[in-house]
Amino acid sequence: MRRILLVKPCCIGDVVFATPLLAALRRAFPDAHITWLVNASIAPVLREHPHLNAVLEVGDTANPAAPRRLLSFVRQLRRLRADAIFVPDRSRWYSLAALLAGIPMRVGLDSNGRGFAYTHRATTRPEIVRHEAEIYLDLARLLNIPTDGLWAFVPPTAQASARAEQVLHEARLAHGGYLMVHPGGGVNVGMRMIEKRWAAENFAALAERLADRLSAQIAVIGAASDREAVARFKAALTRPCHDWSERFSLTEIAALAARAALYIGNDSGVGHLAAAAGAKVLMIFGPSDPRRYAPFTPPTQARYAWRPVALPQGGVAGGAPRAFDWARDGVSVDEAFAVACALC
Repeated sequence: MRRILLVKPCCIGDVVFATPLLAALRRAFPDAHITWLVNASIAPVLREHPHLNAVLEVGDTANPAAPRRLLSFVRQLRRLRADAIFVPDRSRWYSLAALLAGIPMRVGLDSNGRGFAYTHRATTRPEIVRHEAEIYLDLARLLNIPTDGLWAFVPPTAQASARAEQVLHEARLAHGGYLMVHPGGGVNVGMRMIEKRWAAENFAALAERLADRLSAQIAVIGAASDREAVARFKAALTRPCHDWSERFSLTEIAALAARAALYIGNDSGVGHLAAAAGAKVLMIFGPSDPRRYAPFTPPTQARYAWRPVALPQGGVAGGAPRAFDWARDGVSVDEAFAVACALC
């Protein structure tokens, strides 16, 4: 194969989970030209990825569930003249678009018949609990491409790394001299599930205990949608912290996380990006399943704290369980602290 197209536009956590598939393709086809089609908001994360030749930024045409957008999307695919397309996504529209674009080899996920137009289909069953990254790797396995030893990998860009070094210099922080805490998350394009958030006050208590243990300072991050959680976190602290919320891009956050003693957060795309960038990560799970969505990295690098509960079939697509209650079903600060100590 000379030209390969990988289609996974959204969202950041799912894009991170698709990077092991990218690594498998690059290992199998070292001389191929590989393009990743991704939403413009996520494209900077992949722009300098060593396994990619090109990143194609797309807007609303990345969701071709309408005739006009479908035709525009098909035209984009045709211009790439790919020999093969890999689609780690459960979408009938991507399947149809790949067929209409005339791409000879079409490899994708088939959930309930949505992959009808692929030449190679990896059947998925939502009732079977498997990690999303492993499901995506099934596309490589269809072609007998080895998938051993592959993990999520998204190195920070050179510009983001330089910016991180500048920030640490200005704040007089050393590598490993701070904890990065993200008490928010759960808000993506097309999905809002803030039920995944552990109490901000718990994050504050955990951060202070770990800061004492590691002789580290505390930094908090968050987007505009996390303002309330960040405010509650800061109010619960008994010491100053570096407020880095709404200051940095995704790539800069990844670079800062990779230099921290530990990143602590909920099940969110930012946490998955931090782990893939090389950070040590503790992820707090509640009404989502870490067997499906834990950071896809070696256990020496990232771990999760979770009390197993009954969850809807199909993962987060089924929403949060109605009966879930963080006070009753979620992990305690003591439990999270024990997992963090085993990590660092």
